[in-house]
Amino acid sequence: MTDAPVTPLDDSSEALADSTSAASLARSVARSAEIERQLETDPGQFRMLTGDRPTGHLHLGHYFGSLRNRVALQDKGVDTFVLIADYQVITDRDGVDLMQERVFSLLADYLAIGLDPARTTIFAHSQVPALNQLMLPFLSLVTDSELRRNPTVKAEQEATGGRPMSGLMLTYPVHQAADILFCKANVVPVGKDQLPHLEQTRVVARRFDERYGRAGDKSAPVFPAPDALLSEVPNLLGTDGTKMSKSRGNTIELRMSADETAKVLKKAVTDSDRHITYDPQARPGVSNLLQIAGLTTGRDPRAVAEEIGDGGSGTLKKLVTEAVNEYFAPVRARRAELDADPAELRRLLAEGNARANAVADATLDEVREAMQMVYA
Repeated sequence: MTDAPVTPLDDSSEALADSTSAASLARSVARSAEIERQLETDPGQFRMLTGDRPTGHLHLGHYFGSLRNRVALQDKGVDTFVLIADYQVITDRDGVDLMQERVFSLLADYLAIGLDPARTTIFAHSQVPALNQLMLPFLSLVTDSELRRNPTVKAEQEATGGRPMSGLMLTYPVHQAADILFCKANVVPVGKDQLPHLEQTRVVARRFDERYGRAGDKSAPVFPAPDALLSEVPNLLGTDGTKMSKSRGNTIELRMSADETAKVLKKAVTDSDRHITYDPQARPGVSNLLQIAGLTTGRDPRAVAEEIGDGGSGTLKKLVTEAVNEYFAPVRARRAELDADPAELRRLLAEGNARANAVADATLDEVREAMQMVYA
């Protein structure tokens, strides 16, 4: 064996710097549109990775922003991996209170909305050692300054108020690369603001190939460069008129009962104008409720507004409450069944973890071969 040539790291990281440029965005948009077309004819060529941190309960923003699209992609025939990112909870938090409860709550929500464990691999970060071991070689492929330029890391650094940032938070982009690449996902659903994160993963995949070479089939790199699947995400506000967020307590959770939903929506911020119109700029609270009504009934929010007319915010809230409760009634019924059988939830997560481990172990074997670290 001969040593593979070492490719110096390009600390200027042109790919990352370019990831938010107009030209790069245009390429991502064009490629995403091409993927959308291919999904209609050959969905089996794609493997998707996505997931959530178990920091609270899933809500309407999650559902309409990404969850229902995951089910749609699964149903098209895309090989789907969904990560419960429990390790990522400790990147910016001191404790893990309620971790188990939230992991299984997340799993129950996934299953209740229609993710099928027979077709979708649902697994927990901490239960897949080989995935996390990929961080070691991947960390050799990035620089400190690149990590500090990452938008998530920069935002965390600015929000610390002088508190030291953890090493895990600093290396979060690399952990994310390991999440995507361990299963060789070639498509990742993201919003436009998340493109720099995906570009870091593409950089890691490329640099691994340049530095360490290939394993097995020498014609193909160990890791594919994943593409972004862009989608227009509805900008739902919380019931207080600010960004919908688990930490703000302003959400309508998928697990809520009909009565709880009604109670939350009754307190939703609107305005004093009795005539209901859809105007997101001038009337964000009213328009947000109209958008929720539109999403849950399949109607144009403007048509809903015209129907209510001078009915005022009380009529609007009543209509939205009925629409939300009717739309999510089957999801909530299924979730109640799952909550009543915790042993089944554990069994299904164990199955998903086992499938993810088999994939991760095989990938790690390829990595060791490419790195000439096979000693038996």
